[in-house]
Amino acid sequence: MKFNRRSSTHSRHRRIRSKVQGTATRPRLAVFRSNHHIYAQVINDEQQRTLVAASTIEPAVKSQLESTASCDASTQVGKLIAQRSLEQGIQQVVFDRGGNLYHGRIKALAEAAREAGLGF
Repeated sequence: MKFNRRSSTHSRHRRIRSKVQGTATRPRLAVFRSNHHIYAQVINDEQQRTLVAASTIEPAVKSQLESTASCDASTQVGKLIAQRSLEQGIQQVVFDRGGNLYHGRIKALAEAAREAGLGF
């Protein structure tokens, strides 16, 4: 097996997903980070439905940012996902970092979501 960043991230993600599952009372906040963008979804795994989503691809978010691949962009997405979740009545989530290390852009998104009122 070839060891590189992508395969390591994939194996960490599989390991995390075996333990982390979203329910109706406490859905999963899944984060995906690419080189250029960051995406966040609140997912109910029991019904296999995405309840809320936010990303740097959205024109409203993208227009406010200098770069979509920065901690500032992740902070914006974290605030937005928390705001939309609270509007839907979701206050507690399980954080799924998607196999990425809890560092940099992932950490910025998580801390912004916590500050905006989302509990995890």
